[in-house]
Amino acid sequence: MRLRPILAAVAATCLASLALVGATAPAAGAAPAPTGPAGKHAVRVCARAVTGASCQALRVDPATSASGVTPAAATPSGLFPADLQSAYKLPSATAGAGRTIAIVDAFDDPAAESDLGVYRSQFGLPACTTANGCFRKVGQTGSRTALPRKNASWAEEISLDVDMVSATCPLCHILLVEASSNSLANLGAAVNTAARLGATAISNSYGGSDASDSTNGSFYNHPDIAVTASSGDGGFGVEYPASSSFVVAVGGTSLRKATGTSRGWTESAWSGAGSGCSTFNTAIPSAASFNTGCARRAVADVSAVADPNTGVAVFDSIPFQGFSGWLVFGGTSVSSPIIASVYGLAGNAATIDANDFPYQHAGSLFDVTTGSNGTCSPSQLCTARAGWDGPTGLGTPNGTGAF
Repeated sequence: MRLRPILAAVAATCLASLALVGATAPAAGAAPAPTGPAGKHAVRVCARAVTGASCQALRVDPATSASGVTPAAATPSGLFPADLQSAYKLPSATAGAGRTIAIVDAFDDPAAESDLGVYRSQFGLPACTTANGCFRKVGQTGSRTALPRKNASWAEEISLDVDMVSATCPLCHILLVEASSNSLANLGAAVNTAARLGATAISNSYGGSDASDSTNGSFYNHPDIAVTASSGDGGFGVEYPASSSFVVAVGGTSLRKATGTSRGWTESAWSGAGSGCSTFNTAIPSAASFNTGCARRAVADVSAVADPNTGVAVFDSIPFQGFSGWLVFGGTSVSSPIIASVYGLAGNAATIDANDFPYQHAGSLFDVTTGSNGTCSPSQLCTARAGWDGPTGLGTPNGTGAF
């Protein structure tokens, strides 16, 4: 992995209930403009940024929630750590000790550590605190005291991210690096700080417009670290940094229990997952064997649950839009920290090319072959199939063999 960042983001939209959308692709190798937000029964936590990046978290709306989830409750609903560990066959109880998963987000969540404690206590996970050395929160320069201003919407994103690290790799340490703003330069500087402070993997649950790796420095160019980025929540279309050649682009699925199957779960492509071809950046080397339909970088590489209708339990105490407590979230903000944490479980990031490695070990993933995020040509850019496809990439974790 390596890099150079980003550019302006997508057009501003209001926080609103999300509607399913589709898109028609241009010729292969071209990049469509990202579409509006997608996904039923959820609201976007962060408004689309005019400049900089938006977080990719989707909070379930209790007025229209499906699947029986009950957001803003005194007790959790949605998928729990045991569910994620079961669905993806993860060695979470035994692997990852001492490795650090970094979360990069914008602004400060003053309750990040205490909320994390509530989540971990609820699910019987070992304590992760500043005092025991498991949790560390710093600003974008690495200072423990020079933190950015509070932002309630990004605080929900932060709670989601650290909870997903806890759920996936409870023995990993957590490093939260808070950028001074959601500008791409500040977020990129925070990524560099996370790398400098010893992260095994760095999760980035935000995105803006497709951009070139040749601009604005090498924020994501860290060859010995697995850097993951959410593919987006607007359906077919690519965003940066997921479209960078230096990151692991993480798409999204709908994940449901399935009795009577050997796995016990079933997955399909989530309609909101970002996908497509970068206009600017070079292809992942081993992707050439998978008929992506892209002349340049294809998104996504791998995926995990992101559908808010099959969302995950999260605890956040900072009131935002009248919500606090146990909430249910979706979006590729869920899948990116999950995948970063699977790299933490595997422990191979220092010796592999993290975004090329899954292509060399695609047989160690659950292939997702149904669902779509729009209408496009060639169809594999937005419709799931056997092998690689845009919304889900090569598939979802089946243990750690592809990481």
